[in-house]
Amino acid sequence: MQLFQRRHVQFPPPEHVLRGRDQRMPVPDRHLVLGTPLVGPWPEGCRLASFGMGCFWGAEKFLWNVPGVYSTFVGYQGGITPNPTYDEVCSGRTAHAEVAVAVYHPAAVAYDSLLKVFWENHDPTQWMRQGGDIGTQYRSAIYFADAEQEAQARASKARYQQSLTAAGFGEIVTEIVPAGPFYYAEPNHQQYLEANPYGYCNHGFCQAAYPGSGRDAPTS
Repeated sequence: MQLFQRRHVQFPPPEHVLRGRDQRMPVPDRHLVLGTPLVGPWPEGCRLASFGMGCFWGAEKFLWNVPGVYSTFVGYQGGITPNPTYDEVCSGRTAHAEVAVAVYHPAAVAYDSLLKVFWENHDPTQWMRQGGDIGTQYRSAIYFADAEQEAQARASKARYQQSLTAAGFGEIVTEIVPAGPFYYAEPNHQQYLEANPYGYCNHGFCQAAYPGSGRDAPTS
């Protein structure tokens, strides 16, 4: 199945990439659950963790439920088109992934705790899809902010691959790449499952537990 997906779901050639726009999407003032801002500047010491886990509605809900997370929001990353719309991203002509971003302070929640949420709540062995959601926007991705996050993300991938292999699952295809430009999604996508509690969500435990680094306590 992965070979079929790799052959039929591809990034758009340069001549097919949509142009986009200069204007940023409007962003709500406050998080519907946490009551915190969705746009920086952030409190001193806060960091951002950005994940592509398929549909960003459910991914964001998992992240805002992590104790110690200051704020979350969703948008588009890893592509080319500036300030794309949801429909443009879904067309496959922007090369973006749908991402959920957690704003966190290492003293309150460890990055490895966020990685645990990432690995356990989607299928990182599926290429350009999550279940019935197929397309470049649904790819599994970790967008790291610095060398420390990169090292932790790559080490976590190796640990989780051991768990998947032991459970009889396949190879991880998650991309782990630098966090390039991020573009906010439209306001109706922010905290979507809080505003629409019966809305679509295909996320859930993927049947293999992430073992953790052994250093997942918050730092002082």
